[in-house]
Amino acid sequence: MRKVLLVEPVIIIYAFASFLTAPLIQQYIYQRLWEEASNSSLIENNNTTYCERNKSNPTYIKQKEVQEKASLFLMQLDLTGAVPSILVALVLVADGDRHGRKKSLVLPSVGAFISNAFLGAFSYFSLSLSIFFAVVFFGSLFGSMATFLGGAFAFIADLCNEEKQKTIRIAVVDLIFGLVSGLAGLTSGYFIRGLGFPWTFVVASLLHFINIFYITFWLEDTVRVPEFQQHALVSCTEGLKETFSGVYMLFKTSTYKKRTLIIVLLFTFMMYFFTLIGGSSLFTLYELDEPLCWNELYIGYGAAAFTSVSLTSFLGIYFFSHCLRDIYIVFIGIFSYIGGMVMAAFAKTTLLMFLMRVPSLLCFMPIPVLRSMMSKVVLTSEQGALFACIACLEVMTAAISLTVFNSLYAATVAWFPGFSFLLSAGLCIIPLGILCWLMCTGWHEEDLASLVYEEQFSEESIES
Repeated sequence: MRKVLLVEPVIIIYAFASFLTAPLIQQYIYQRLWEEASNSSLIENNNTTYCERNKSNPTYIKQKEVQEKASLFLMQLDLTGAVPSILVALVLVADGDRHGRKKSLVLPSVGAFISNAFLGAFSYFSLSLSIFFAVVFFGSLFGSMATFLGGAFAFIADLCNEEKQKTIRIAVVDLIFGLVSGLAGLTSGYFIRGLGFPWTFVVASLLHFINIFYITFWLEDTVRVPEFQQHALVSCTEGLKETFSGVYMLFKTSTYKKRTLIIVLLFTFMMYFFTLIGGSSLFTLYELDEPLCWNELYIGYGAAAFTSVSLTSFLGIYFFSHCLRDIYIVFIGIFSYIGGMVMAAFAKTTLLMFLMRVPSLLCFMPIPVLRSMMSKVVLTSEQGALFACIACLEVMTAAISLTVFNSLYAATVAWFPGFSFLLSAGLCIIPLGILCWLMCTGWHEEDLASLVYEEQFSEESIES
């Protein structure tokens, strides 16, 4: 069978299945907690979600309690899968520099396939919610989203020869995630109404199975593994030592300037990712509560509205990259996010909640641009180690962010639900300050190219 280097179909399928499952889990947990707390169904006879707006009604107090419980439960669920997925991502993605990228793509798909099959059975038989933790932990042992993302971005970086091409290709992957997440969010409500929770999980599981088949039989690896290395027997200890040494040597052998740039850019990426994930993760709970009281279809429409944000962010990167340096593109994206979060904090009507996407149209630009900036600093043989670090930081940052913001939302939902959005916008001052410091110290993008060129030249000299 003729193999191809087209990884985009893999990303599309995995992203759609994953983002179809995410709102599914949130709404299922919210519904189960509501039923346990009030001994009544959350869904009314007209197939719409019940939501109490009258603050003097005892049901309103119960509704706020369920909001708090759901927020804390989701926080605990995210923490359960965070640590294992960080370790697995660090090992698999960094190992891809020597033994190929396909493992970091196929193993998360296998874990997601099995996990979604279990969740289908779980929701069909209405088993105890505590089983959710076991399923999430099991799925994280295969790497989850962190490993898949790290492998996918390293795969794309391997295919790019030019620096501008690298920025655009990485931005395309983020565009795919944005577009597909919007499509998955839009259709999730229809899946729930048409198939119910169990069969929607089964659909997601089947999509992951298709991915496994494509990766295994059609996708060609970008890293050529010598024949003798494929059959060589390596002990577990030696394998782990070799894998972690790639990440260690990325910082150990680098020059002071290169090491400083990588660390500063990683921290900037982590801080912006912290605010972005923390703020956006609360939308579903915020929209389920009064005064919006959205049902599953409106929640799907809201998620789909981010499709336009992903598209406009990609277009922004495409056009701005021809006339602006990467660091200025990141500035524009952060200010775009701040505007959207401030508007969301005070959105009390459905129209305003949809319109908050307008100032946020470029908010996704910093993520792919910062990835590209870091990728330009390192050598081709260090791409896997770099993206392993990025993937681990993403999981760790997301876990911390979800813990902080879900706890904060649970504590403030009774008096000001939009407080978490304002905090998310305010924290953006940290990455903005770091970027200003980089500019004030005379950092220029041309330095990146010279760093890599000098290192490549010295490597070639040693080899010859």
